[in-house]
Amino acid sequence: MSKSVVLGVDIGGTKVAAGLVSSDGAVQSKARVPMVSAADAATGFAAVKSAIDAVLEANPGARNRLGGIGICSPGPLDPRTGVVINPPNLPCWRNFALAAEVDRAFGVAARVDNDANAGGLAEAIWGAARGYQNIFYATIGTGIGTGIVFGEHIYHGRTGSAAEGGHITIDYRGPRCACGKQGCVEAMCSGPAIAQRARARLLEENHRRSILRELTQGNLAALTAEQVGDAFRAGDALAAEILRETADLLTVWLGNVIDFLEPDVIVIGGGAGELISSFFGRIQEQLPRWSINQRCGEIPLLKARYGAEAGIAGAAALCAVS
Repeated sequence: MSKSVVLGVDIGGTKVAAGLVSSDGAVQSKARVPMVSAADAATGFAAVKSAIDAVLEANPGARNRLGGIGICSPGPLDPRTGVVINPPNLPCWRNFALAAEVDRAFGVAARVDNDANAGGLAEAIWGAARGYQNIFYATIGTGIGTGIVFGEHIYHGRTGSAAEGGHITIDYRGPRCACGKQGCVEAMCSGPAIAQRARARLLEENHRRSILRELTQGNLAALTAEQVGDAFRAGDALAAEILRETADLLTVWLGNVIDFLEPDVIVIGGGAGELISSFFGRIQEQLPRWSINQRCGEIPLLKARYGAEAGIAGAAALCAVS
Protein backbone atom coordinates (compact mmCIF):
# COMPACT_ATOMS: atom_id res chain seq x y z
CA MET A 1 0.00 0.00 0.00
CA SER A 2 2.77 2.42 -0.92
CA LYS A 3 0.56 4.43 -3.28
CA SER A 4 -2.33 6.66 -2.24
CA VAL A 5 -5.59 5.01 -1.26
CA VAL A 6 -9.18 6.14 -1.30
CA LEU A 7 -11.69 5.55 1.45
CA GLY A 8 -15.13 4.36 0.40
CA VAL A 9 -18.19 4.71 2.64
CA ASP A 10 -21.44 2.85 2.02
CA ILE A 11 -24.39 4.26 3.99
CA GLY A 12 -27.64 2.36 4.42
CA GLY A 13 -30.68 2.69 6.61
CA THR A 14 -29.25 0.37 9.26
CA LYS A 15 -25.47 0.33 8.77
CA VAL A 16 -22.43 2.28 7.61
CA ALA A 17 -19.62 0.27 5.99
CA ALA A 18 -16.26 1.83 5.18
CA GLY A 19 -13.05 0.55 3.68
CA LEU A 20 -9.77 1.49 2.06
CA VAL A 21 -9.57 0.85 -1.67
CA SER A 22 -6.29 0.68 -3.56
CA SER A 23 -5.54 2.18 -6.97
CA ASP A 24 -6.44 -1.14 -8.64
CA GLY A 25 -9.83 -1.38 -6.93
CA ALA A 26 -8.96 -3.88 -4.20
CA VAL A 27 -10.83 -3.38 -0.91
CA GLN A 28 -8.08 -3.73 1.67
CA SER A 29 -9.58 -2.95 5.05
CA LYS A 30 -13.19 -2.66 6.25
CA ALA A 31 -15.25 -1.56 9.23
CA ARG A 32 -18.98 -1.61 9.87
CA VAL A 33 -21.07 0.26 12.44
CA PRO A 34 -24.82 0.69 13.00
CA MET A 35 -26.47 3.69 11.31
CA VAL A 36 -28.71 5.71 13.63
CA SER A 37 -31.18 6.93 11.01
CA ALA A 38 -34.12 7.98 13.21
CA ALA A 39 -32.26 10.48 15.43
CA ASP A 40 -31.04 13.97 14.49
CA ALA A 41 -28.62 14.88 11.71
CA ALA A 42 -25.60 15.08 14.02
CA THR A 43 -26.23 11.60 15.42
CA GLY A 44 -26.54 10.17 11.93
CA PHE A 45 -23.30 11.83 10.90
CA ALA A 46 -21.57 10.54 14.04
CA ALA A 47 -22.15 6.99 12.75
CA VAL A 48 -20.47 7.87 9.45
CA LYS A 49 -17.55 9.45 11.28
CA SER A 50 -17.24 6.40 13.54
CA ALA A 51 -16.93 4.04 10.57
CA ILE A 52 -14.29 6.21 8.91
CA ASP A 53 -12.36 6.60 12.17
CA ALA A 54 -12.38 2.82 12.69
CA VAL A 55 -10.74 2.22 9.32
CA LEU A 56 -8.14 4.95 9.79
CA GLU A 57 -7.29 3.81 13.33
CA ALA A 58 -6.74 0.26 12.07
CA ASN A 59 -4.44 1.61 9.33
CA PRO A 60 -2.36 4.40 10.94
CA GLY A 61 -0.35 5.15 7.80
CA ALA A 62 -3.38 5.56 5.58
CA ARG A 63 -4.39 9.03 6.72
CA ASN A 64 -1.29 10.62 5.16
CA ARG A 65 -1.89 8.82 1.86
CA LEU A 66 -5.63 9.35 1.64
CA GLY A 67 -6.55 10.63 -1.79
CA GLY A 68 -10.22 11.27 -1.05
CA ILE A 69 -13.37 9.98 0.64
CA GLY A 70 -16.20 8.75 -1.54
CA ILE A 71 -19.67 8.13 -0.14
CA CYS A 72 -22.66 6.13 -1.36
CA SER A 73 -25.84 7.43 0.23
CA PRO A 74 -29.51 6.76 -0.35
CA GLY A 75 -31.16 9.49 -2.37
CA PRO A 76 -32.62 11.76 -3.40
CA LEU A 77 -29.34 13.64 -3.32
CA ASP A 78 -27.43 16.19 -5.38
CA PRO A 79 -24.15 14.65 -6.55
CA ARG A 80 -22.81 18.04 -7.65
CA THR A 81 -23.08 19.65 -4.21
CA GLY A 82 -22.90 16.52 -2.04
CA VAL A 83 -26.19 17.40 -0.33
CA VAL A 84 -28.48 14.57 0.78
CA ILE A 85 -32.00 15.88 0.21
CA ASN A 86 -34.69 13.69 1.79
CA PRO A 87 -34.06 9.92 1.66
CA PRO A 88 -37.05 7.95 3.01
CA ASN A 89 -34.87 5.47 4.90
CA LEU A 90 -32.60 8.17 6.39
CA PRO A 91 -35.09 10.52 8.07
CA CYS A 92 -32.27 12.07 10.09
CA TRP A 93 -31.04 13.96 7.02
CA ARG A 94 -32.99 16.65 5.24
CA ASN A 95 -30.92 18.90 2.94
CA PHE A 96 -27.84 17.69 4.78
CA ALA A 97 -24.48 18.80 3.34
CA LEU A 98 -22.82 15.40 3.75
CA ALA A 99 -19.77 16.03 1.53
CA ALA A 100 -19.00 19.33 3.25
CA GLU A 101 -19.34 17.76 6.71
CA VAL A 102 -16.94 14.94 5.84
CA ASP A 103 -14.48 17.42 4.34
CA ARG A 104 -14.67 19.53 7.50
CA ALA A 105 -14.20 16.55 9.81
CA PHE A 106 -11.29 14.90 8.01
CA GLY A 107 -9.72 17.61 5.86
CA VAL A 108 -10.09 15.47 2.75
CA ALA A 109 -12.23 16.22 -0.30
CA ALA A 110 -15.40 14.11 -0.31
CA ARG A 111 -17.80 13.10 -3.08
CA VAL A 112 -21.33 11.75 -2.73
CA ASP A 113 -23.52 9.75 -5.13
CA ASN A 114 -26.11 6.97 -5.06
CA ASP A 115 -25.04 3.35 -4.93
CA ALA A 116 -26.03 2.33 -8.46
CA ASN A 117 -24.21 5.24 -10.11
CA ALA A 118 -21.13 4.58 -8.00
CA GLY A 119 -21.30 0.82 -8.53
CA GLY A 120 -21.40 1.33 -12.28
CA LEU A 121 -18.35 3.58 -12.10
CA ALA A 122 -16.42 0.98 -10.08
CA GLU A 123 -17.22 -1.65 -12.69
CA ALA A 124 -16.11 0.77 -15.43
CA ILE A 125 -12.70 1.59 -13.99
CA TRP A 126 -11.82 -1.61 -12.11
CA GLY A 127 -14.39 -4.28 -12.79
CA ALA A 128 -16.22 -6.24 -15.46
CA ALA A 129 -16.71 -3.20 -17.74
CA ARG A 130 -13.08 -2.09 -17.75
CA GLY A 131 -12.04 -1.17 -21.29
CA TYR A 132 -15.58 -0.32 -22.44
CA GLN A 133 -16.67 3.26 -23.09
CA ASN A 134 -20.47 3.26 -22.76
CA ILE A 135 -21.76 1.15 -19.88
CA PHE A 136 -25.19 0.27 -18.55
CA TYR A 137 -25.03 -1.13 -15.02
CA ALA A 138 -27.84 -2.65 -12.98
CA THR A 139 -27.85 -3.96 -9.46
CA ILE A 140 -30.76 -6.27 -8.69
CA GLY A 141 -31.58 -6.84 -5.05
CA THR A 142 -34.26 -5.47 -2.76
CA GLY A 143 -34.76 -2.92 -5.54
CA ILE A 144 -33.28 -2.41 -8.98
CA GLY A 145 -30.78 0.42 -9.27
CA THR A 146 -29.07 1.42 -12.48
CA GLY A 147 -26.22 3.64 -13.60
CA ILE A 148 -24.99 4.92 -16.95
CA VAL A 149 -21.27 5.57 -17.38
CA PHE A 150 -19.77 7.24 -20.44
CA GLY A 151 -15.97 7.17 -20.64
CA GLU A 152 -15.54 6.77 -16.85
CA HIS A 153 -18.00 9.60 -16.15
CA ILE A 154 -21.41 9.04 -14.59
CA TYR A 155 -24.33 10.40 -16.58
CA HIS A 156 -26.40 12.37 -14.06
CA GLY A 157 -28.83 14.19 -16.35
CA ARG A 158 -30.01 17.75 -15.79
CA THR A 159 -30.59 17.61 -12.03
CA GLY A 160 -28.71 14.47 -10.96
CA SER A 161 -31.78 12.24 -11.20
CA ALA A 162 -31.00 10.40 -14.43
CA ALA A 163 -30.67 6.63 -14.90
CA GLU A 164 -33.58 5.49 -12.73
CA GLY A 165 -33.83 2.46 -14.96
CA GLY A 166 -35.47 0.33 -12.29
CA HIS A 167 -38.60 2.42 -12.76
CA ILE A 168 -39.05 1.80 -16.46
CA THR A 169 -42.51 0.29 -16.88
CA ILE A 170 -42.60 -3.03 -18.74
CA ASP A 171 -46.30 -3.74 -18.08
CA TYR A 172 -48.64 -0.80 -17.49
CA ARG A 173 -51.17 -3.17 -15.94
CA GLY A 174 -48.55 -4.73 -13.69
CA PRO A 175 -48.18 -4.47 -9.91
CA ARG A 176 -47.85 -1.04 -8.35
CA CYS A 177 -44.27 -0.15 -7.50
CA ALA A 178 -43.22 1.61 -4.31
CA CYS A 179 -42.50 4.65 -6.48
CA GLY A 180 -46.21 4.91 -7.34
CA LYS A 181 -46.03 3.76 -10.96
CA GLN A 182 -47.38 0.44 -12.21
CA GLY A 183 -45.40 -2.37 -13.77
CA CYS A 184 -41.90 -1.01 -13.08
CA VAL A 185 -39.23 -3.63 -13.71
CA GLU A 186 -38.31 -3.25 -10.02
CA ALA A 187 -41.82 -4.28 -9.00
CA MET A 188 -41.59 -7.37 -11.22
CA CYS A 189 -37.97 -8.55 -11.04
CA SER A 190 -36.42 -7.43 -7.74
CA GLY A 191 -35.70 -9.86 -4.91
CA PRO A 192 -39.07 -9.33 -3.21
CA ALA A 193 -40.83 -9.75 -6.58
CA ILE A 194 -39.05 -13.07 -7.13
CA ALA A 195 -40.16 -14.25 -3.69
CA GLN A 196 -43.73 -13.12 -4.32
CA ARG A 197 -43.86 -14.94 -7.66
CA ALA A 198 -42.60 -18.12 -6.02
CA ARG A 199 -45.08 -17.75 -3.16
CA ALA A 200 -47.99 -17.37 -5.56
CA ARG A 201 -46.97 -20.43 -7.56
CA LEU A 202 -46.65 -22.56 -4.44
CA LEU A 203 -50.15 -21.56 -3.38
CA GLU A 204 -51.61 -22.15 -6.85
CA GLU A 205 -49.90 -25.54 -7.20
CA ASN A 206 -50.32 -26.64 -3.61
CA HIS A 207 -49.76 -30.32 -4.39
CA ARG A 208 -46.54 -29.75 -6.29
CA ARG A 209 -43.39 -30.89 -4.52
CA SER A 210 -40.70 -28.27 -4.04
CA ILE A 211 -37.69 -27.81 -1.79
CA LEU A 212 -39.08 -24.36 -1.07
CA ARG A 213 -41.77 -25.86 1.15
CA GLU A 214 -39.07 -27.46 3.28
CA LEU A 215 -36.90 -24.34 3.38
CA THR A 216 -39.77 -22.24 4.67
CA GLN A 217 -41.07 -25.00 6.98
CA GLY A 218 -44.51 -24.32 5.59
CA ASN A 219 -44.45 -20.58 6.34
CA LEU A 220 -44.71 -19.30 2.78
CA ALA A 221 -45.16 -15.71 3.98
CA ALA A 222 -41.51 -15.80 5.07
CA LEU A 223 -40.21 -16.99 1.68
CA THR A 224 -37.23 -14.99 0.37
CA ALA A 225 -35.40 -14.66 -2.92
CA GLU A 226 -32.34 -16.14 -1.21
CA GLN A 227 -34.32 -19.31 -0.52
CA VAL A 228 -35.44 -19.42 -4.15
CA GLY A 229 -31.76 -19.28 -5.04
CA ASP A 230 -30.89 -22.06 -2.60
CA ALA A 231 -33.65 -24.24 -4.05
CA PHE A 232 -32.51 -23.50 -7.61
CA ARG A 233 -28.93 -24.51 -6.81
CA ALA A 234 -30.28 -27.73 -5.28
CA GLY A 235 -32.02 -28.57 -8.55
CA ASP A 236 -35.57 -27.54 -7.68
CA ALA A 237 -37.70 -27.31 -10.85
CA LEU A 238 -40.16 -24.75 -9.55
CA ALA A 239 -37.37 -22.40 -8.42
CA ALA A 240 -35.78 -22.72 -11.87
CA GLU A 241 -39.11 -21.80 -13.50
CA ILE A 242 -39.47 -18.72 -11.29
CA LEU A 243 -35.98 -17.47 -12.15
CA ARG A 244 -36.49 -18.25 -15.84
CA GLU A 245 -39.68 -16.16 -15.84
CA THR A 246 -37.81 -13.35 -14.12
CA ALA A 247 -35.05 -13.53 -16.73
CA ASP A 248 -37.65 -13.31 -19.50
CA LEU A 249 -39.12 -10.16 -17.98
CA LEU A 250 -35.62 -8.69 -17.65
CA THR A 251 -35.09 -9.46 -21.35
CA VAL A 252 -38.05 -7.23 -22.25
CA TRP A 253 -36.53 -4.46 -20.15
CA LEU A 254 -33.01 -4.85 -21.53
CA GLY A 255 -34.37 -4.82 -25.08
CA ASN A 256 -35.79 -1.36 -24.35
CA VAL A 257 -32.49 -0.26 -22.79
CA ILE A 258 -30.56 -1.39 -25.87
CA ASP A 259 -32.94 0.31 -28.30
CA PHE A 260 -32.70 3.56 -26.35
CA LEU A 261 -29.07 3.58 -25.24
CA GLU A 262 -27.15 0.92 -27.23
CA PRO A 263 -24.40 0.54 -24.63
CA ASP A 264 -21.09 -1.17 -25.34
CA VAL A 265 -21.69 -3.54 -22.43
CA ILE A 266 -24.33 -4.41 -19.84
CA VAL A 267 -23.15 -5.36 -16.33
CA ILE A 268 -25.47 -6.96 -13.77
CA GLY A 269 -24.75 -7.05 -10.04
CA GLY A 270 -26.61 -7.49 -6.76
CA GLY A 271 -27.77 -10.58 -4.91
CA ALA A 272 -30.68 -11.35 -7.23
CA GLY A 273 -28.48 -10.42 -10.18
CA GLU A 274 -26.14 -13.23 -9.15
CA LEU A 275 -29.06 -15.67 -9.44
CA ILE A 276 -30.09 -14.32 -12.83
CA SER A 277 -26.54 -14.66 -14.18
CA SER A 278 -27.29 -18.36 -14.71
CA PHE A 279 -29.78 -17.23 -17.37
CA PHE A 280 -27.57 -14.75 -19.22
CA GLY A 281 -27.35 -17.11 -22.20
CA ARG A 282 -31.15 -17.32 -22.37
CA ILE A 283 -31.49 -13.54 -22.15
CA GLN A 284 -29.07 -13.01 -25.03
CA GLU A 285 -30.84 -15.63 -27.14
CA GLN A 286 -34.21 -13.94 -26.55
CA LEU A 287 -33.07 -10.33 -26.97
CA PRO A 288 -33.68 -10.15 -30.76
CA ARG A 289 -37.41 -10.62 -30.02
CA TRP A 290 -37.41 -7.52 -27.83
CA SER A 291 -34.98 -5.19 -29.58
CA ILE A 292 -35.13 -3.66 -33.05
CA ASN A 293 -31.34 -3.34 -32.97
CA GLN A 294 -30.16 -6.07 -35.34
CA ARG A 295 -26.77 -6.15 -33.61
CA CYS A 296 -28.10 -6.44 -30.06
CA GLY A 297 -26.50 -9.86 -29.75
CA GLU A 298 -23.06 -8.28 -29.99
CA ILE A 299 -23.49 -6.47 -26.65
CA PRO A 300 -21.85 -8.48 -23.83
CA LEU A 301 -23.95 -9.22 -20.76
CA LEU A 302 -21.54 -9.61 -17.86
CA LYS A 303 -21.65 -10.40 -14.17
CA ALA A 304 -20.33 -7.59 -11.95
CA ARG A 305 -16.95 -7.96 -10.29
CA TYR A 306 -18.12 -6.53 -7.01
CA GLY A 307 -20.65 -8.30 -4.84
CA ALA A 308 -21.08 -7.39 -1.17
CA GLU A 309 -18.29 -4.81 -1.48
CA ALA A 310 -19.93 -2.93 -4.35
CA GLY A 311 -20.93 0.00 -2.13
CA ILE A 312 -17.45 0.54 -0.71
CA ALA A 313 -15.73 0.08 -4.08
CA GLY A 314 -18.28 2.27 -5.83
CA ALA A 315 -17.91 5.04 -3.27
CA ALA A 316 -14.13 4.93 -3.65
CA ALA A 317 -14.48 5.06 -7.44
CA LEU A 318 -16.09 8.50 -7.11
CA CYS A 319 -12.68 9.83 -6.01
CA ALA A 320 -10.62 7.74 -8.42
CA VAL A 321 -11.56 9.74 -11.52
CA SER A 322 -11.23 13.44 -12.16
